[in-house]
Amino acid sequence: MPAAALKPKPLPTQSTAKRSVQLDLPYVPVAKRPLPAGRPREWYVAHNRRLKAMRLAIALLDLGVYLPNQARNEKIRSTAELIGVHPPSDTTCHMVRAYLRYNR
Repeated sequence: MPAAALKPKPLPTQSTAKRSVQLDLPYVPVAKRPLPAGRPREWYVAHNRRLKAMRLAIALLDLGVYLPNQARNEKIRSTAELIGVHPPSDTTCHMVRAYLRYNR
């Protein structure tokens, strides 16, 4: 492995808690890796749903939405449009609120 790959990422100059609540645009998605082969289709659907819900929950936290009752379906869907993902289903919106509830 090259030495450059072993260098730690530089730390941000400011913590997200101390700066104004604002989503850094443009949103750059994390590099995708292939999923493990041989699992049932339902596993892949659930896995991708969890990833999408987590991305949305993080974006909502960056926007200042900290409580589940602040995250209505419309707010979650508008955030999805803002970060460039397809509009989530009602099930995914429910999962986003569950992540926010767990965050407290």
